[in-house]
Amino acid sequence: MHALTTTILFLIVLAILVFVHELGHFLAAKKFGIRVDEFGLGFPPRMFGKKYGETVYSLNWIPFGGFVKIFGESPDSESLEGPDKNRSLVAKPRWQQVIVLIAGILFNFIFAWILISFAFMAGVASSKESYAEKYPTHFQDSRIIVSLVNPGSPAAGAGLKGGDVIVGFTSGATQIKGDTLDIEAIRTEIATSEGKPVTFSIKRGEEIVEKNVVAERGIIADKYAVGISMDEVGTLSLPAHYAIYEGGRFTVHLIIGTATGLFDLVVNAFRGEANLSSVTGPVGIAGLVGDAAGLGFAYLCMFTALISINLGVLNLIPFPALDGGRILFVTIEAIRRKNISPKIANTVNAVCFGLLLLLMLIVTFKDVWNLWK
Repeated sequence: MHALTTTILFLIVLAILVFVHELGHFLAAKKFGIRVDEFGLGFPPRMFGKKYGETVYSLNWIPFGGFVKIFGESPDSESLEGPDKNRSLVAKPRWQQVIVLIAGILFNFIFAWILISFAFMAGVASSKESYAEKYPTHFQDSRIIVSLVNPGSPAAGAGLKGGDVIVGFTSGATQIKGDTLDIEAIRTEIATSEGKPVTFSIKRGEEIVEKNVVAERGIIADKYAVGISMDEVGTLSLPAHYAIYEGGRFTVHLIIGTATGLFDLVVNAFRGEANLSSVTGPVGIAGLVGDAAGLGFAYLCMFTALISINLGVLNLIPFPALDGGRILFVTIEAIRRKNISPKIANTVNAVCFGLLLLLMLIVTFKDVWNLWK
């Protein structure tokens, strides 16, 4: 996909996800009678703004983000002592504050559920093991794909890529194709190849190409392997009621998986063992959005849902400047039965927001550097 088209598509996806997240905060605040001063897409400087009622709706020049300016979210003298103090966030019961703060995250999860459900209705590649027996009449076009290629492996060196469809396999005099094509048969042939070249016939788009790979020992203990994972998939197209149900189950699975992966990353970072090479910023995500769009609209929906879930899970982290950090402050106040000093809270949030921006710049620089390597 053309770079300009990919960039525009990424900005549209980002704008939609930010809008959904901030809409959650906005509607929850309005529900509890909290004053909302501005609803903005992007970060200032402001490109355009229009006031409707008490709220300014703005479009800003820096496209990576957005915000809702809720009265009293960063406490000051006006929100604590001014004439409109009763409509301040900090003046509301703490349970209402938590709902306002968590609403954006919930909206991201709900939006992901909607997108995944739509993808299941439109038709998307799904594991045969998970869905073929459950929905036999809705599962079609079964095929074996390369689901993962280990970086630095013989398969990666030969040019195999995730998503490649395996249509044939040759090892010496043995040919596996058509009805005999089977994952276990391919694995057995690779394991017994003893370092001799094996050939994968793969379909990539509309093109059939052959990739010669020499298996190595050590990737899997005591076996020859080429460094790929394979899966048998098919196109799953479900009626609306099944799609909504499976979309909900898959959304929960992704939320748990994302949260677990993020927790492991943080723990390993504190141990000095974290692998940050897979951490991707806006530039890297833009490229992935383009790849997903190239596979079809249903795949773009699935990938957008994954980004939405990641956005929600990241905001749950109890780190100041994120929604989870603000919820942590409210929880501490509830336990102490006393408000945290506004000066301390605002300073901590500002410093941590700066650290988050610095981290984003570092990751973005890494992505750009990788493009030029």
